[in-house]
Amino acid sequence: MPYLLRLVALVSLLPMLASADVAWKGDFETGNISQWTRSQAVANSRLQIVSDVVREGRYALKATVRQGDDPIGASGNRNELLYISQEKTGSTWFYKWSTMFPKSYPTSDTWQVFAQWHQEGCCGSPPLEFFVRGEEMNLRVGGADGEILWQSPLDRGAWHDFILEVKWSSNKKVGYVQLWHNGKVAVPKTFGATQYGSEFNYLKLGLYRDDAIRPEAFVYHDGFTMASKLEDVLPPAPAPAPTPVPPVVTLPEPLPTPELPSTPETPVVEEPESPVAEPPVVSTRPELGVMPGDDLPGTSSPGDAPGSAPQGCGASATGTSGAPFIAAGLLALGAMLGRRRKQAHAQAVARSQRR
Repeated sequence: MPYLLRLVALVSLLPMLASADVAWKGDFETGNISQWTRSQAVANSRLQIVSDVVREGRYALKATVRQGDDPIGASGNRNELLYISQEKTGSTWFYKWSTMFPKSYPTSDTWQVFAQWHQEGCCGSPPLEFFVRGEEMNLRVGGADGEILWQSPLDRGAWHDFILEVKWSSNKKVGYVQLWHNGKVAVPKTFGATQYGSEFNYLKLGLYRDDAIRPEAFVYHDGFTMASKLEDVLPPAPAPAPTPVPPVVTLPEPLPTPELPSTPETPVVEEPESPVAEPPVVSTRPELGVMPGDDLPGTSSPGDAPGSAPQGCGASATGTSGAPFIAAGLLALGAMLGRRRKQAHAQAVARSQRR
């Protein structure tokens, strides 16, 4: 049996063991008010767990007050939940919760407390309280004569998200508060007395108001958490937006490039070299051509008989007067052949350079 009891106790602590820095949760996710120490209400219907209006999870608290609701025989009308936290002097804690005032919430120019840390003593305003007056929400530290550190429009129909950091101390130079409202710093770190002497404080959440107010009113609370580190009361970071994946575009395969017909190379036709006529061999002797009477080989006349003597002067058929003309003709022919030889040589040189 003792083992079974220890097992049951361990299972009941599992939600708190999820984070060692979360001291307590009063977020109503049990579906009832069992997370809280006790209640001060004239009927269970005044502190109702609802699921149709929530800030987080599945459940929230709807606290309703009608004129005359006085469950403890004290001043004002109330229906509240209590958590006896008894924070020690010098300790620092973070508190997170959300509150919403419906569109029908009445306007009244007097006090209406929706969250407070009350002293153990019986009487007087608490050292730290959130309250509505007229159309504004207020935070006051130091009791009835304390300083109002924050004000904000009531903004009915919208959830107000609070994170409150408190160092508990009756020394106004040691104790301090810091407030975040809807994710923004509403009150920077501000020093002040957050306790009365050595009295412990405890939490009260619901609705507590001046008994002169007639219309019925209700308010919603959700997600209360108490932790020793700020990161344990911060809302989870939003999931990153998925990166859009561009559609896959299939490009058509490129058409094959047609092959162009190759241009046939123009054959290079080499011009044949013109034959160069060899000029006849002409005597290089200094005489003016061939004189009559010279016995040169191959100069015999076809009609001469072999062995006959050459013709003498005047024995020629044409006579001696044709010899100068023959010599001049031979000289002209030799000059012409020399010029043609030079021209052929020049042409051959030019062709070799073009190659």
